Amino acid sequence: MKKRNFKNDYHKETRLIHGDFYSVHWDYKDHMTPPISSSAAFRLESAERGAEGFIQFANPEFDRHKKQPILIYERLDEPSRSMLEDNLALQEEGECAVAFATGMAAITCSILSILKSGDSIIAHPTLYGCTYSLLANWIPNLGINVKWVDLKDTNKLSKAIDESVKIVYLETPSNPTLEIIDLKKVRDVIDSKKSKEKIYLIVDNTFATPYCQRPLNLGADIVVHSLTKDIGGFGTDMGGAWIGPKELENRVLLFRKDFGSPLSAKNSWQILVYGLPTLAIRVKKQMESAMEVAKFLETHPLVEKVIYPGLKSHPQYEIAKKQMVSCDGEFAPGIMIYFVLKGKPEKAQKRGRAMMNHIAGNALAITLAVSLGNIRTLVEHPSSMTHAPIPIERQLKAGIEPGGIRISLGIENVKDIIKDLSKALEYARDKG
Repeated sequence: MKKRNFKNDYHKETRLIHGDFYSVHWDYKDHMTPPISSSAAFRLESAERGAEGFIQFANPEFDRHKKQPILIYERLDEPSRSMLEDNLALQEEGECAVAFATGMAAITCSILSILKSGDSIIAHPTLYGCTYSLLANWIPNLGINVKWVDLKDTNKLSKAIDESVKIVYLETPSNPTLEIIDLKKVRDVIDSKKSKEKIYLIVDNTFATPYCQRPLNLGADIVVHSLTKDIGGFGTDMGGAWIGPKELENRVLLFRKDFGSPLSAKNSWQILVYGLPTLAIRVKKQMESAMEVAKFLETHPLVEKVIYPGLKSHPQYEIAKKQMVSCDGEFAPGIMIYFVLKGKPEKAQKRGRAMMNHIAGNALAITLAVSLGNIRTLVEHPSSMTHAPIPIERQLKAGIEPGGIRISLGIENVKDIIKDLSKALEYARDKG
């Protein structure tokens, strides 16, 4: 089948659904839906062909994006995953993508495929709990130094960069407090240092998704995702993604092979066929609900503060407006809300627990669960759940409060979401 170049002919939302209607990885001209691969190993026509396949893998002289590789074993390469990777790179506007079994596997690879003993990584203090644990408990064992720097303050970043620094790592919006970090300013500081070796800026874009923000266009070198979240969308399959420059692709592929963390063909197919094609329509609906819920919470007497990038009260609202935009240039503040209940820490935490217990036992439109980016509205208590690996004193420094609550908006009727929230808050006030 002759390749059709649709790159400039159709809107990005249309291409989310159809891709490029062509893949070098699989000729599926008769399939309206991309086919699924279900083989861990592949038949080889000869010993010579098998040898050639191993020579091709992660070989800089072979471009797997222009010619279908010889398939040997699913852990190396396989067509369903490769088609997903091409579409992920398209949406993030990156050169290439590599898909992993989980988001944490993608994050681990993004770091360890670059760093070696004696190197340093600068990380923003507010991160997902498992990412913090990776950087605090495991990376230092490899002789790698971790510098925790508030990246909202570019002066602090500038002072922290020395010749040992090879990576600057952050989330924006951050999990769970939704801090927005100005990526262009961070990039400018990195470039001003003129280091002997390249300093890579890595951004976890899970909270924003490529619908709301494309960090590679704002100065990032590498983007990582938990595909389990909004890109997958339905909470049925785990996955992770690395999107970055071709100069690193072979190292990342080799790391994935040896680390043993590729995304399975079946999970790849689910995300390719159901997740990506519905991303835009889901996020639009979720953002509409997020704005209404944020405004409701801002006026509630039991709520101390509400953090949502779409509210003018957000500390980095102007930065959010600048870098959280859809491919049409419209402000896209995302689907996540973080709010804090009133009262001293112990009382606020007690109220939060009561609120979530009421939701768990009485609500239909809201679910008590620790994930996010689902078609269902999910609520959780970061301090004791997703960010429990972070010591409480570090939580407080990172702005994670005992009474803080994180909500990921789904696609339910927003009136029902607000009704369930209102009842739960009333219950928490009575119990607190």
